[in-house]
Amino acid sequence: MHNADIQALRRALVKLDLVPGFVLSDGFAVDGLTVPGLGIWKGDRVAGCIAAASVVAKVTRDRIMTAYQDIYPEYNFAKHKGYCTASHQRELESHGPCDIHRFSFNNVAKVAEVSA
Repeated sequence: MHNADIQALRRALVKLDLVPGFVLSDGFAVDGLTVPGLGIWKGDRVAGCIAAASVVAKVTRDRIMTAYQDIYPEYNFAKHKGYCTASHQRELESHGPCDIHRFSFNNVAKVAEVSA
């Protein structure tokens, strides 16, 4: 997951119209950026901008998962937003993984093996 986060941060920085002078990230430093930066462990507790970004990211993710409800109604994504709850695990085991499941997650990989 960490590598995917770093890649996403790099892609997002490249797409910005305004080049930041400094990057703060929650929990880890990101090497190889074109601007200086600092990773702050539990940064959402000490930096308002990191806390705000965390809220925006969670709300955006929840909205995306709710939209997937129309495409994959059998998984109840509107209810659990894709988090590994007991009900999500039951749906995963019942229907097998769909295209948006992360096969790098152990619980999904195990179900995929059984389904194959």
